[in-house]
Amino acid sequence: MANQFVTLKEIARTALPHLMDNLVFPRLVHNDFSDVFAAKQGDTIQIRKPVNYTAQEFKPETGVVTQEVLEDSVEVKLDKIASVDIEVSALDAALNFDSVDRLFVKPAAIALAEKINADGLALYRDIPACVGDAGTTPSSLADLAAVRRALNDARVPNAPRYAVWDTAADTAFATIPALVNAEKSGSTDALREGALGKVFGIEHYMSQAVCSHRSGITAAAGVTVNGAAAEGSKTISIKGSSITGHLSAGDILCINGCKYTVCADTADAVSNAISNIQISPAAHAMKNGDTVNLIGSHTANLAFHPSAFAFVCRPLAMPAGVESYVTSFDGISLRVVRGYDMVFKREMLSMDVLYAYKTVYPALAVRCLG
Repeated sequence: MANQFVTLKEIARTALPHLMDNLVFPRLVHNDFSDVFAAKQGDTIQIRKPVNYTAQEFKPETGVVTQEVLEDSVEVKLDKIASVDIEVSALDAALNFDSVDRLFVKPAAIALAEKINADGLALYRDIPACVGDAGTTPSSLADLAAVRRALNDARVPNAPRYAVWDTAADTAFATIPALVNAEKSGSTDALREGALGKVFGIEHYMSQAVCSHRSGITAAAGVTVNGAAAEGSKTISIKGSSITGHLSAGDILCINGCKYTVCADTADAVSNAISNIQISPAAHAMKNGDTVNLIGSHTANLAFHPSAFAFVCRPLAMPAGVESYVTSFDGISLRVVRGYDMVFKREMLSMDVLYAYKTVYPALAVRCLG
């Protein structure tokens, strides 16, 4: 770099606050973090699941029923590295640290945050519960109330609850008179800050990283279960008079009043039938010919309790033979590396984060269709 007084330590320690300021989803879910050891992409680790208890009625004649303190764990594969890489020559015009901050540190940190947010919000594919109409942007108090009811019906703990909406839904909600009118809402925060805040017991946030789900087939009339499925089955088959294409991971199938999410892309339909559809949760008993309703393409807004998902971050190992620095704070770890690419004969500067997500309790979340 042109300014030899700009160190990797300065870059990393300045970038981390920028990164954290732009993270949305990781700050709302269960976090598992350790800076005790460095890790690499592909490592599998054990994380502790949030502890769940069941409240029971006290009976004087029998006394209390104790419950074991079971801190269950789940395996998580550290499969994601978000990285921004540039040639050092791109900073030749940097005369001081302010220039480096403007040209690399801040925009790189924002780019990392956008990817990390997007990867977390892609967990919608694991959530079968849904409210709203596919293709119709939520826009009313009734839509917010429907989200609250879905969480209540699923016995999701009352607090904390969060919802993350796309820009279209956020804009629609921000113009609801009851939310922006001080006489009705008691606060002008939504009008002054463009934020919904807490409504119906749910903290609402906006993110440009909310996913748009695209189904691989068009919902067709007359789709049914193809062959009976026993209680607990994890795969089913469907058929219809005009099924073409394939089911995509994240598609929702409604069968006998129950909703199932498709866990993986299927093969293309053959003779108007799709076989070996992996579903979650496991099936209730299904009969051959039971009606199947497919939720079509939609925006996948999410409402959830933090225990529904886990965000895992670990410090990246220091590579040998090059200059590097790792900094960590409050569950987030970031690495900056400066090295030389011998193949292309150029000096490189890299900023990256090692992380993973895991859906822990899918029943504690609901997809809000848009």
